[in-house]
Amino acid sequence: MRVWIAYPPLQGKGSPMLTQNRQFQWYHVPSYIYPVVSAYAATLLDRAGFEVTWADSITQQWTYEQFLKRFEAEQPDIVAIETKTPVVRQHWRIIRDLKERSPQSNIVLMGDHVTALPEESLVKSLVDYVITGGHYDVALLGLARHLRDGEDMPPGIWYREGETIKNSGPFITHVDLNSLPYIDRTLTQAHLYGEKWKKRVPFFYTMAGRDCPWGRCTFCAWTTLYPRFSVRTPENLLDEIGFLIDQYGAREIFDDTGTFPAGEWLDRFCEGMIKRGYNKEILFSANMRYGMLKPHQPELMKRAGFRKLKMGLESANQATLDRINKGITVQDIVEDSKRISQAGLDIQLTVMVGYPWETREDAQRTVDLANQLMSNGYAEMLQATIVVPYPGTPLYQEAVEKGWFRIDPTDYDRFDMTETVFNMPDMTAEEVNKICAEVYRAFLKPRYIWKQLTRIRSLHDLDYIWRGAIAVIGHLRDFLEERRSERASHCSPNPGASGGGI
Repeated sequence: MRVWIAYPPLQGKGSPMLTQNRQFQWYHVPSYIYPVVSAYAATLLDRAGFEVTWADSITQQWTYEQFLKRFEAEQPDIVAIETKTPVVRQHWRIIRDLKERSPQSNIVLMGDHVTALPEESLVKSLVDYVITGGHYDVALLGLARHLRDGEDMPPGIWYREGETIKNSGPFITHVDLNSLPYIDRTLTQAHLYGEKWKKRVPFFYTMAGRDCPWGRCTFCAWTTLYPRFSVRTPENLLDEIGFLIDQYGAREIFDDTGTFPAGEWLDRFCEGMIKRGYNKEILFSANMRYGMLKPHQPELMKRAGFRKLKMGLESANQATLDRINKGITVQDIVEDSKRISQAGLDIQLTVMVGYPWETREDAQRTVDLANQLMSNGYAEMLQATIVVPYPGTPLYQEAVEKGWFRIDPTDYDRFDMTETVFNMPDMTAEEVNKICAEVYRAFLKPRYIWKQLTRIRSLHDLDYIWRGAIAVIGHLRDFLEERRSERASHCSPNPGASGGGI
């Protein structure tokens, strides 16, 4: 039985940030984030005897015509597509095109949007199955075995039986991640993926857990997928790192767990990195939360080979941090940033603008704090996003109940971060975009530029700064260019009319 793990070409303003069901955005300068859970799915299916094709046409830059031609030639038995709110309508239209060319192919959707609204896609498209929950690697394997071998349908699957829509019950919330095989990086073409900020190659991704031990932020779509945190043992992750070093020559690794485990787990991991000598082989980076690290841990992490931590600042207003249930204080942000950077670790801040209760003054306070941390050397990089309330999150439900939307809350194409979807107290949609762009101007501050220049020790460092400058220019374009005409194209009948939009 032939199975495609597919990311069809999508039409929009740039390259779509889709994989790993993260915050969606169109990028002028693309980052191809490795979809770790989908890669696990491909590996599990391959080991179970399925003929697997890794069809990520976004990363491989296929046109829509190329994608359809390959699909029609192979006519796979199963096509699994990870979807997201801003592009789910495009995927519905793509499914129609696939069904026209191969009616017998079973089309599967997975991701946070269909987890929140599983019946919707079965009503509005020709999709055959919807997998709910974040462990869609294990669920897809179970579904494939059901179709091939007649095994019981795994939990969390929505499907049609005649004219009736049915489901196999609640999705699983926990998987023993230690029992999963190491991802087949060759099958899943891992060499094509990487962050713009990487310093070394080969560069690989891991996931210590799914997805965050906090798991309560009201805006986070990963809470829809992972209501319970599953985590590997430190030793299991260390073994995989050793495997990546030995088999693939890994020199830099990013762990894409929503929040890397802290506490005693982190101590054991760092001690293992040092004892095994991996800290001399690779650079290691991860996502982390403010307020999680013990006083001794930043220095221990530095000795263990950690390079960068992505940290969610989100807002400089305590009322907002409390309202989104972030569980931190503004003081935590400032003090932790100082402590972590002084230990020699780089911090990449994530900032959000466009909360429906924040004023222009509130948003400016966030911009000012980000600028301050960057200028003081307490952060090395940042990224700004517009607040997007994805279906399934508490923020989306609250917005519906309180009438915050300035658009139809089911007008999903407009959740693509080209504009705010909220009515703002004293800002227009255009002003929100400009404030996001202003966050990136922190890179242009003389004090920040001087600090970066003093860090240059080699041609590699110079190349890193140059690539960063290109990315900053791209982000400024992301938020400042006019997008209304492009948005209209999202609704074109043929999602590949412009060569897939990439």
